[in-house]
Amino acid sequence: MLWNRPDPVFGFLVHDISRMLRKRFDRRARDLGLTKSQWIVLAHLARHEGIHQGRLAEILELEPATLGRHLDRLEDTGWIERRPDPSDRRAWRLHLTAKAAPVLEKMGGLVEITTQEALAGLSAEERERLQSSLLTIRANLTDRQEAEPGAEAPVGEGTEPRRMAAGAD
Repeated sequence: MLWNRPDPVFGFLVHDISRMLRKRFDRRARDLGLTKSQWIVLAHLARHEGIHQGRLAEILELEPATLGRHLDRLEDTGWIERRPDPSDRRAWRLHLTAKAAPVLEKMGGLVEITTQEALAGLSAEERERLQSSLLTIRANLTDRQEAEPGAEAPVGEGTEPRRMAAGAD
C-alpha cells in the first residue's frame, strides 16, 4: 500500500522540504522585522515588479482582500507602492520602493544561508542535477496542467524558460 511504504512518498517529501525551508527562513527574517506574509509578498514582488494586484493574489493563492491587507501594511512601511494601471483604471500595478532595496538585500543573504544549509553535503554537480531535475518536474506538471481540459492556468513562476537538459541552468 502507498501509505505504508518504507521510502517517503515523493509529494510528501517535497512538501516537507518546502515547509522546512519556509520555517527556517521565517525564523531568520523575523530579525528584519518581517512577518512571513510580508517577506513572501516582497520576494514575489521582487520577481514580478509591476504585476497587477489580482495576478499576485493568484500566484500567492490568496484572496484579493487578504493580499490587499498585506499590501496596505507594506505600503504603510514605505516598501511598496501601488500605481494605477494606465490601460485599466480599476487595476493597480505593484512596485517596490527604494526603501525596500536594503531589506531585499538582507533577504537575499538569508536565502543564501538557508540554501547552503539545506544543500550541505551535496557536491556542486549534485546540486546542479537536483535543480535540473526539479525544473523538469515543474515543467512536466505545468505542461500536464495546461493540457488538461478545464484545468486552471498554472500559477507561480511559469515565466522562466523551460530547462530540460541536465546542467542547462
